[in-house]
Amino acid sequence: MQRQNVSSSDIASIGYDQNLFILEIEFLSGGIYQYINVPSSIFQGIMSASSHGVYFHQYIKDKYSCNKIK
Repeated sequence: MQRQNVSSSDIASIGYDQNLFILEIEFLSGGIYQYINVPSSIFQGIMSASSHGVYFHQYIKDKYSCNKIK
């Protein structure tokens, strides 16, 4: 999946598969996670948020199933 680099103290890059509704986040700590059944509005929200990390903790973390892929 193609990810876009973001400016964040937590997150390195973010990608989204609009056909499978998978949000992929690479953290600066090195982990890459795929969040399942994420609506495109959430992807648009995190990409346009003034703080990607705050948005992640408020709207994504512990709200969607995820798999660590790296």
